[in-house]
Amino acid sequence: MPPLVNKPELADKRSVGNGIKYSICTLVTRPAQYEGMLESFQRGGFFGDDCEYLYLDNSKSNAHDAFSGLNLFLSVARGERVIFCHQDVLLLADGRPRLDLVLDELEALDPAWAVCGNSGGISPGRLAVRITDPHGADQRIEDLPARVGGLDENFLVVKRSANLGFSRDMSGFHLYGTDICIIADVLGHTSYVIDFHIEHLSPGVRDVTLARSRAALVAKYARAFRMRWVTAPCEIIFLSGGSLLSKAFSSHFITRSLYHVGRRFPALMRQASRRR
Repeated sequence: MPPLVNKPELADKRSVGNGIKYSICTLVTRPAQYEGMLESFQRGGFFGDDCEYLYLDNSKSNAHDAFSGLNLFLSVARGERVIFCHQDVLLLADGRPRLDLVLDELEALDPAWAVCGNSGGISPGRLAVRITDPHGADQRIEDLPARVGGLDENFLVVKRSANLGFSRDMSGFHLYGTDICIIADVLGHTSYVIDFHIEHLSPGVRDVTLARSRAALVAKYARAFRMRWVTAPCEIIFLSGGSLLSKAFSSHFITRSLYHVGRRFPALMRQASRRR
């Protein structure tokens, strides 16, 4: 495993903070490109004792994919807000003061937010976007902030107090932004596209690896959201994606009847065994 590296030289020791505000985390395959990203973040105000830069060195081999690497970042990051960004991202006019303002406004609007970024999906065929990339300069789509169900991975901000993680039964470098938004939703949090303008030097990659990741994501959540009975020591609960089924099978009469059967079943089995 490559070392998880901090960049302490980016800290301005003249700045005294009460804690780490931002952890900026990146998987690095091209060190020169990463250095350009760092320079843009420093120019944008992300320096001082309340910022930390963490990276995983994938320049010789992909020792960490996005799911495992970003989970490792989350396990060690000290910042209140954890930024995951690609190495080919550059800050433009919007710097730290702008991100501070936008996130503070989002917190006031919806304290349940847990993840935000610069491009995401609201519904089929409807996107929210604030980015410059090879598809166009200074793109702005929808009124922002806009609540979304999945986010692009080039720039993500995760609220560390939400205690999120990426799926540990997924791998690869695609759709982890969607994965963490689904997990946030399950835990009762929300996800947004925010009005924070940056440049992404890549147009994105749509190839066979994306198709594989999509199939894996569909299969994973088909398992996770499957209809099933969940048995607790004191209750039996039926879970279903359909509210009518859930209500029907979760009625007090049915669940209590199954509960009593479940409590009596071991004794009945023992009696039957003694009769043999």
